[in-house]
Amino acid sequence: MTSDPVLVVEDLTMHYATRAGPVRAVDGVSFSVERGQSLGLVGESGCGKSSIAMTLLKLLPDNARLVSGSITLNGVDVVPLSENQMREHRWDRISMVFQAAMNSLDPVYRVGDQIIEALEAHSASAPRDAMERVRELFDLVSLDPSYIRRYPHEYSGGMRQRAIIAMALACEPDIIVADEPTTALDVIVQDHILREMQAIQRALNMSMIYISHDMAVIAEVCDVVGVMYAGKLVEFGPTAEVYARPIHPYTKALMSAFPSVRGEKHDLATLPGEPPDLLDPPSGCAFHPRCAYATDECRTSIPPTAKHGDQWATCWNPVADVDSE
Repeated sequence: MTSDPVLVVEDLTMHYATRAGPVRAVDGVSFSVERGQSLGLVGESGCGKSSIAMTLLKLLPDNARLVSGSITLNGVDVVPLSENQMREHRWDRISMVFQAAMNSLDPVYRVGDQIIEALEAHSASAPRDAMERVRELFDLVSLDPSYIRRYPHEYSGGMRQRAIIAMALACEPDIIVADEPTTALDVIVQDHILREMQAIQRALNMSMIYISHDMAVIAEVCDVVGVMYAGKLVEFGPTAEVYARPIHPYTKALMSAFPSVRGEKHDLATLPGEPPDLLDPPSGCAFHPRCAYATDECRTSIPPTAKHGDQWATCWNPVADVDSE
């Protein structure tokens, strides 16, 4: 892995327009992903993870508005590009593994034909070459080639997810965004698919962005992790360091809420309250209504982003500093 950023996101802000006002789904998010690196975005449902994913590929609904920021993909800012120009980047340079595999596949077309359609749309592949590429992709994701001519309903859940991964790999993109790629699968199949994705990533030196609410999955597959809350990136750093020494109180709360098979046993802690309404987020730090460390400053002023070793966090009262006192 080299220090060669494939993707650089700076001050990304995206709102959904509603009758009640703008929903601030992505609020000033900045991060970068190096070549061959895997980044995890983690947080509760509704914190903005999937909205970031859809914004990166500019696959937004009609009521979404990209307010500000840049998305630089291999040196090209894709934000000002037209839809036709953006199509030249999707699948060739950046692709996506969607959360619901069954909803991502057309039920009336054979799976192999759907992958061939993607290949023909983004390259000048002859039909015979496209079919050979599909066979290579099925082999890469451990699918029996006999299923190329079958329909999605003839696949199991794990097989459908592998087919979606094969489709995302079809044009050998530089980076893949995987939005909850294994959520609906049992833990055994989940583990197999995650291991296969890691092996493919290493073999092709691809970059990956994994989006999940499952802290254990992120810990297993990601080099760096970003913790999302209320549309903001509240903590970012190497996965091992963030998990060993969380800086933001929200990160610590997430860590305390999931079990571990290693180390000492501890009681699981629940996080009180619910994520804020992004139509009308709280003043100051959005997490302060649920935070045990909140002060008057947290309630009135937006916290700064500060560096803590190799980690970054947006907090007035970093818990690592408080706990060490």
